[in-house]
Amino acid sequence: MSTAPAEALPTGALPATGRDAQHTAAPLAPRARLLPALAAVYRAQLSRARVARIPLLFVATFQSIGIMVLMRGVVDGGSEARAVVAGSTVLVVAFVALNLLAQYFGQLRAGGGLDHYATLPVPPAAVVLGAAGAYASFTVPGTVVTAVAGSVLFGLPLGHLWILGAVVPLAGAALAGLGAALGLLAPRQELATLLGQLGMSAALLLGVLPAERLPGPIGWARDLLPSTYGVEALARTFGPHPDWAAVAADLAVCGAVGLGSLAVATWAYRRAAVR
Repeated sequence: MSTAPAEALPTGALPATGRDAQHTAAPLAPRARLLPALAAVYRAQLSRARVARIPLLFVATFQSIGIMVLMRGVVDGGSEARAVVAGSTVLVVAFVALNLLAQYFGQLRAGGGLDHYATLPVPPAAVVLGAAGAYASFTVPGTVVTAVAGSVLFGLPLGHLWILGAVVPLAGAALAGLGAALGLLAPRQELATLLGQLGMSAALLLGVLPAERLPGPIGWARDLLPSTYGVEALARTFGPHPDWAAVAADLAVCGAVGLGSLAVATWAYRRAAVR
């Protein structure tokens, strides 16, 4: 039997022998870093969403296009047409990132899926951000189709639709964070589904209808909705001479709200995972 030299052992430590060696605990694996864990969760959630949510994405897109067709008989053009097209476009994001994500996290909590994530050396922020990013990314095709269809329907310019590259991730982050928080804080899965539906309905009523036609108190509620600033930023770009400073301000507010909602969702995940 070979023995380790005494100078190789820490001071006052003795080599484990016999039964003590059998009970020596193995070192735990190091906790995963945020960015690699975030990328892994994002890829897994995007793959899952691509398989399970494609039919619902078609529903969200057709729903938004149908709303614009109906509003075409009421709105002729101008600022009201810009508001309808922008609100219908962001509504696709709300349907997927808010409604479906609230249902997903509500189901995950009710079915014990959070226990699985809790056993992995993955930071809570990676789980929330990965799922939110996947669901927000999943809305890109639907928002592009809706924005192009609405612009053609109402005769709006297509030259500034590149702004969707900023509107979709920022509005998606804000709505996905809100949806995740609703799903994680709801005490029952059915209530999470209800809250997700109510949130999407609020995005529909307060985002698609022109702001000047809303009563005062409802207009204040519109200002509190995270997607409102994404709608405003997109609607401004349909004008003949967009105010880019105002567009940047709306996007900045949308981004700040997104960071806040994702932080709340991360806190809600920690709270739900330890219960």
